Parts: sequence; C-alpha cells; structure tokens
Amino acid sequence: MSPRRTGAHRLANDDEVLAGLGYKSVLARRMGPFGNFAISFSVISILSGCMTLYGFGLNTGGPAVIMWGWAGVGLMVLLLGMSLAEVTSAYPTSGGLYYMADRLGGPRWAWVTGWLNLLGLLGAIAGIDYGAATFVGAFANLQWGFVPTPEKTMMIFAAILLLHALLNVAGVRLVSVLNSVSVWWHLAGVAIIAGALWTAPAEHRSPEFVFTHFNNGTGISNGLYVTALGLLLAQYTFCGYDASSHLSEETTQAQLSAPRGIVRSIWVSWIAGFILLAGLTSAIQDYTGTQSSATGVPPAQIFLDVLGADGAKALMLVVIVAQLFCGNAETAAASRMVFAFSRDGAIPFAATWRRVSPRTKTPVAAVWLSVGVALVLAPPSLYSPSAYAAVTAINVIGITPAYAIPVYLRLRAGNRFTPGPWNLGRWSKPIGWTAVAWVAFVTVLFCLPQVAPITATSFNYAGVALTAVLMLAWVLWITKGRRTYKIPSTIGAPANTAFEEVI
Repeated sequence: MSPRRTGAHRLANDDEVLAGLGYKSVLARRMGPFGNFAISFSVISILSGCMTLYGFGLNTGGPAVIMWGWAGVGLMVLLLGMSLAEVTSAYPTSGGLYYMADRLGGPRWAWVTGWLNLLGLLGAIAGIDYGAATFVGAFANLQWGFVPTPEKTMMIFAAILLLHALLNVAGVRLVSVLNSVSVWWHLAGVAIIAGALWTAPAEHRSPEFVFTHFNNGTGISNGLYVTALGLLLAQYTFCGYDASSHLSEETTQAQLSAPRGIVRSIWVSWIAGFILLAGLTSAIQDYTGTQSSATGVPPAQIFLDVLGADGAKALMLVVIVAQLFCGNAETAAASRMVFAFSRDGAIPFAATWRRVSPRTKTPVAAVWLSVGVALVLAPPSLYSPSAYAAVTAINVIGITPAYAIPVYLRLRAGNRFTPGPWNLGRWSKPIGWTAVAWVAFVTVLFCLPQVAPITATSFNYAGVALTAVLMLAWVLWITKGRRTYKIPSTIGAPANTAFEEVI
C-alpha cells in the first residue's frame, strides 16, 4: 500500500477547492501540514486521556484490559481514521463530518451527524478540561496541602476554560504555534515519564502482571462484559482527530494535509500511548493504594510511590501542561464546528455564532459558546462519582458515530463518490466496513451500565444524553431546521486527480 502519484505535480488552489464546495474563504489560512497534524495529535493527547481515565482502567479490567485494549482499540481507530481521511480529502471544509454526510446522503443525514459531532466535541472540552482540573488539584495538594474538593475543582475547571477561550480568540496562528509545541511536549513527556518510572530504583511489576493481570472492581460479575467496558479508556483517548478536518479551511494543501493529519495523529499516539501505559502499569507499587489515592489521581500516586514528592510534582507538571495543550486544541476544533454549522443555519441564533473577527479572522462568538456549553456539562461531577466517566462516554458515543456516518455513506455511494487526492484505493471497502462495524459495537457498549448496583449516582447517563440530543435535533429539524439549514450548491470543484495518493 504505497503512495502513488499521477498527473500534474501540484494540487488545486485551496481557495478554489473551497469555492468549488460552495464556500468563500473567510478564515485565515495560516496553518501548515505539521500544524494540521499537531492539532489532532494534541486533541487525542495521550497525556490527557490515558492519565485521566487510568483509574477507571485499573478498576474496570485492570492492566490486562488497559494494555491489550489499547492495542486492539488503536488498530480499529486507525482503520476508522483512514476511512474518514479518505472522505476528508474529497471535502476539506470546516463543517467536516456533517458536510460530508450532506454531500453523500442528504440534509437529514447531515443534520444528525452534525448534532452528534457537536455533542462529542463539546463533551470533549468538558472532559479534557475537567480532567486537567483534577490534576491541577492533585498537584496543589502535593505542593501546598490544598484539599481538592469538588467545588474547588469546579473553580479550577472554569479558570481553565477561560484560559482556552482567551487563547483561541487571539487567532489561529497562536493556536497553530501552541499545537506545534504540544507535539514535542507530548512526545518528550512520554519519554520522560516512562523513562523515569522504568529507571527508578523501585520494585517493578513483571511483564506477566502488566499484560495478564485482570482486576474487576465494578461489582459486575461478567468478566467479558467488564473487559468490554474497560475499552473506554482507549476509545475515549482516541477521539478528536476530526480536528484536522475542522481546521482544513485554515490549512494549506488541505486535500492532503488534513487526511494525513488524521492518520498520522492516530498512529503516533498509538505507539507513544502504549509506551506510556506500559511504564505506568509496571511501576504500580500498591494497587489498592493507587486506586484510592488521597490525591484523587491514581497516576499521581504512582509518581509519588516511585519518585517521591519532588519527582511526582515534576511529572505532574508535565502532564498538566499537556492537558492544557489538549483542551486548547479541542476548543479550536469545537468552535470551528459551531462556526460551520451556524454558517449553514443549523444552530439557533446562527447569525451570532458564525461571525468572524475582521482582525484575527477567528469565529470569536463560536469560541465563547463552546466553552460556555462545556462549563454547563461538568457540574454533575460535583454530585456523582460516576459523572466524569459519563461525560467521557458522552464524548465517545457522540463523536464516534459521527465519524462512521460519512464512511458508511461513502461506502453506500459506491462509484458515485469521487475520491480526493488521498484515498484508500481498493482497500476502501474492507477497511470502511470494518470501521463501521466497530463503531456500532462501541456505541452500544458505552451506553450500558458501568458499575453495579445501579443507583441514581452510579447510573450511566451517556445513553440518556445521546437520546436527548437526538430528540433535540429532531425537534429542531421539524420546527426550524428543514427550513433554515442549507449548504451551498457546489459549482464544480477543481479536479482531484492532480496529485493522487493511494494508501
């Protein structure tokens, strides 16, 4: 599966391609190929997803599910990402998934896809930044004896959201620079954390423990079911790579840069995340003590047990900065989705959210709406110990089906789909159908109960949230959306065969 070039040596002009898809270029195209890869890699953020849900993994299957789940889920997500990249190459717009669905399946498909995508993106901001707030609280506990009560954690969370809003309204150039720094920070951070844990003169767990030890603290007796639930750690982490698509209108050579950004962000995260999780798991000193850490963050307890207070605080800072990079990148992606969906009349008060700053060429109002909704999603974590897992599940079951819908519609379209310069060639169908089947499985799985007994505080509200969003989308469609939502007519994009890359 090697790249193949045909025809001319240059891609069509980005603005001409966008005009061919029905839109005038109004955003600043100041992001290069590396910056586009960097935003998806930053949103995936192994130092955010792996760390914030590591305690969930210890309780839901333990090391065996953490390690093998990461390997298996990473492979399936790579297949899904490759399929999505193929469609992105043909339709590089800020609307991303819903625009693809509209062109391939019509407005109703687009409407559902857009609202699912929006739910997932906004849920991701809440999950990422709330997770960062818990790590900030844990660091403050180690440094100053700060007690991270839920109310104080919520205040830290609000401050982080404000920071990300201010950084994003400053313009895409700053966002791109921060994302580029984020890539190296994440890779260096993984190397530092794994290296420190491996070389510390502490007792290390055997490979047998790391890869075969199973732990079930859910109260559910069915081990296979618990194993499946444990996949949430990996599946949650491997979310957000559609950011490359949402930033395509601000990326040069978007027909190649955006799909490459999607695929590269997944496989680089897959490898680095495996190294990180292996280093963490092998360094566990006291399994029960790690789960019930006074810091509230199991990885912090591992750092403490292995490296002492000073070493633990240093590694915590590495993780916190990475999480801040992640939340900032996710805010950028979500705001572009809000902007594009509003541009096409799909969101109430669309005229407000689609405004672009004449100075920075950034959708400022969309940025503030994104962080505002994220702030509203997190307060249930104050009252329910399972609420954070529910927020992360909302992210997964909102955004993952939205990834699969354009892929499914592309498969259904057959020869009616005109591939872009980055495509899968003859591998498109087998990879695509495998990816769609995987998404159907995890969507159902993460709506199911995660602990027993089921109470008001332990209930998994992700399925309720998904149903509520679908109902809201349906009501908005029949009352207003079918009249106000409309993407522009295409005028014939430049030929996509100027440079053909087949995987």
